Amino acid sequence: MASRVAIPGGSDRGRVVQATIAASAPCASGAPEAPVREQEPDLEERTDPDRPWDVIVWDDPVNLMSYVVFVLRRVFGFSEPVAHKLMLEVHNLGKALVASEPRERAEMYVSQLHGYGLQATMERSS
Repeated sequence: MASRVAIPGGSDRGRVVQATIAASAPCASGAPEAPVREQEPDLEERTDPDRPWDVIVWDDPVNLMSYVVFVLRRVFGFSEPVAHKLMLEVHNLGKALVASEPRERAEMYVSQLHGYGLQATMERSS
């Protein structure tokens, strides 16, 4: 009869893995056999650290269109035509994707946009 015990997995960084021990089958020396690791599917969700985050600016009824252009130019360094195009996208579609960056930089941009009074969020790039 085999019993199941949890043993700490040394190379699994503290994860507990299941081992099967043969209780009734001692080895040739008379001692019970060592636990045998069973393969378990790796169910951990892994995220790709290189996948960028999208910074999205949302339409609001408060800020003037010229002010939104000013803020986009100031925060992102966009040229006048690019900032104007993005502002029109925000105005007409309700939102615009203004940057895809690593997480920390995306957080910084969202914080700066909030500082200027614009509504902005970030989400994982698809």
